[in-house]
Amino acid sequence: QVQFMESGGGLVQPGGSLRLSCTPSGRVFRPYTMGWYRQAPGKQRDLVATITTGELVSYGDFVKGRFTISRDDAKSTIFLQMDSLKPEDTATYYCMYRTPSNEEYWGQGTQVTVSS
Repeated sequence: QVQFMESGGGLVQPGGSLRLSCTPSGRVFRPYTMGWYRQAPGKQRDLVATITTGELVSYGDFVKGRFTISRDDAKSTIFLQMDSLKPEDTATYYCMYRTPSNEEYWGQGTQVTVSS
């Protein structure tokens, strides 16, 4: 099993920034893909960003240069720097870890609310 330590969510005003972090523990193997997905009430879960151990990154279309995913390889931690936040970015953000055999594990989620 894989456990996650997620942090960094909260309430921010439009135009503000937040930084999410996620550290998996347990059965974590390399190479891997990790990333963030988000889900707003009544909507599907969407890709925000992923990063591989080979530093390949992928972003959802809505990101448009506002978010940056990175990782600390020594700590197996990923970060999501979110800038220029908009009210429509309000959602629960879930950390995801994908094994070399494509099994996926999910964190419990951290709430991001963008509101004035």
